[in-house]
Amino acid sequence: MLQIKGHSFRSILKSSTAAGLAAVTLLTAAPFAVAPAFAAPVEVNAPQVPSFGDVVQAVLPAVVSVRVQSNVQPASNDESNFSFNFGGRGFDELPDDHPLKRFFREFGGPGAGPEEGRPGRPHGDHGPGRLRPTAQGSGFFISEDGYIVTNNHVVDDGAAFTVVLNDGKEYDAKLVGKDSRTDLALLKVDEPKVKFTYVQFADDSKVRVGDWVVAVGNPFGLGGTVTAGIISARGRNIGSGPYDDYLQIDAAVNRGNSGGPGFNLNGEVVGINTAIFSPSGGNVGIAFAIPASVAKDVIEKLKDTGTVSRGWLGVQIQPVTKDIADSLGLAEDSGALVVAPQAGSPGEKAGIKQGDVVTAVNGDPVKDPRDLARRIAAYAPDTTVDVTLWRDGKATEVKVKLGELPAEQAASAESENDAAPAPGAEQELASLGLSVRPADGGKGLAIVDIDPDSDAADKGLKAGETITSVNNQEVSSVADVQKVIDQAKKDGRTRALFQVESEAGSRFVALPINQG
Repeated sequence: MLQIKGHSFRSILKSSTAAGLAAVTLLTAAPFAVAPAFAAPVEVNAPQVPSFGDVVQAVLPAVVSVRVQSNVQPASNDESNFSFNFGGRGFDELPDDHPLKRFFREFGGPGAGPEEGRPGRPHGDHGPGRLRPTAQGSGFFISEDGYIVTNNHVVDDGAAFTVVLNDGKEYDAKLVGKDSRTDLALLKVDEPKVKFTYVQFADDSKVRVGDWVVAVGNPFGLGGTVTAGIISARGRNIGSGPYDDYLQIDAAVNRGNSGGPGFNLNGEVVGINTAIFSPSGGNVGIAFAIPASVAKDVIEKLKDTGTVSRGWLGVQIQPVTKDIADSLGLAEDSGALVVAPQAGSPGEKAGIKQGDVVTAVNGDPVKDPRDLARRIAAYAPDTTVDVTLWRDGKATEVKVKLGELPAEQAASAESENDAAPAPGAEQELASLGLSVRPADGGKGLAIVDIDPDSDAADKGLKAGETITSVNNQEVSSVADVQKVIDQAKKDGRTRALFQVESEAGSRFVALPINQG
C-alpha cells in the first residue's frame, strides 16, 4: 500500500472524510440527530358493516317479557332458566338429611310443602289456590292502546299475566284470545293514560331467503336481548299442525324467545319466534317463526271476537305423488287426493268422493294437502266456494258451502277392518308381488303375503292390510283387480291406484302394472 509521510493513504482518507463531515455541520449549523419513534393506535380504513343499532333502538321499547302465573303445576317448565339436578339425581331422590334439601325446606325451594314455606309465611301459603310462576316468554305491542302478540304455548293454562317493558316498567295484562292451531295469543294491557310504542307486520310476500332478520326477546329470562341472522328457508313444515308454513331463521333463538318478534331492517315484524330445533336444548342456528301474513289474519280475528273460526271441507286427504299422478292420468303431481269424505261433512254433501283429486279452490291451484287446508281455513264458515276436482280422467267442478272447523277435531282415524280376515283361498297377484284372499264380509282383499323385493313392499304395503279399491273401483276378488288393471293398460296407464286400509287408517298407493 502507498505510504505518505508515514501514514497510509487509507488513514488519510478516513481523517479527511471525518473532517469534511464536521465542516459541513459547522457551515449548516444543523445538528445531525435521530427523532424518537412512538407507537400509534391501530386504525382500519376498510368498508364498515352496517349496524343494526338504529333498528334495535327504534323497536326495543315495543318488545316485552311475558310472565305467566297459574295454579296448574306444569309437567316441565319449558321456559325456565334453571333446572335442578344434583349429581344425576332429582331433588326428590336426595336423602331427607341432605344439606341442600334442608336448605330448600327452610327457605321455600322446590321441596317446601304447605307447612314448609319461607319463615313468616302463613301455613298453607303453597296450597292449590296459590298462583305460582309457570312460564315466561316474549311478546310485542301492535297498538298504542296495549294489544300484545305472543305464543299460545307461553300463556296456555295461565291465570295471571305480567308484561315487563325494556325500561323495567311492569303492567298486568289480560288474555283476549288464543289459537292453538297456529300457536298465537293476544294479550291486552289496560292503561288508558299510557301510549305504548308499537310495531307493525311486514308484507312477508317480499321476504327472501338470505334477508337479514333481527330477533328480540327474553331468552332464559335475561330480559331484552337482541340477536341477528338471516332467513334460512321458507314454507317449513315441522309437524305441529295442518297450517305449518314457518320461516326458518338462523338468529340465536332460545327458550324464553317464544312469542318474540323477528324484524326486517325497516323495523317491521316478519315473523314470530315459536320453535327451535335443538338436540341440546339451546340454540343451534335452526329456529322457526310464524310468518307475518298468518299472524296478522289470526290476530285480527282474536281482536274482534276472541276466537278464530275457520272454514271446513271435511275430507281426509293425502299428497299426490308422481306415481299417483301417473295412475290417474294427471299431468302434474300436485293437488290433494281425497282418501275419504267424512260422513255428513260439507264435502260429502257437495258430492266429493274418495279418489277425487282437489286441484283448485275458486280457481286458485292447490299445491298439496297443506295448501288446501290453509286455503279452506282462510274462508269463513258458510262461505260457498268452487272446488275443482280431477275425477275419472277429467276435470269437474262442485260448489261447496263450507262448515265450521270443530274446535278440537279428532286426529286419529279408526279402522273399519279390525276383524281377522275370513278363511279363504289364497290367490296371487304375481305381477304385483302380492298374495291375497277375500277379506271378512267380502269387502276387499286381505294381503296375506308380500314379496320383499316387490314395488308393493317398497311402497310400504304389509301383510294384514286390506285392498278395498283399485282406480276407485271396489274389488273383492283377484278377478276384479285384474279387470281394472287390464282396462288401465288399455287406457295407456303404467300405474294403478290402490286404496289400502290398515289400523292407521286409509291411504292410496300407486303401483306399476306393466310388469310380469
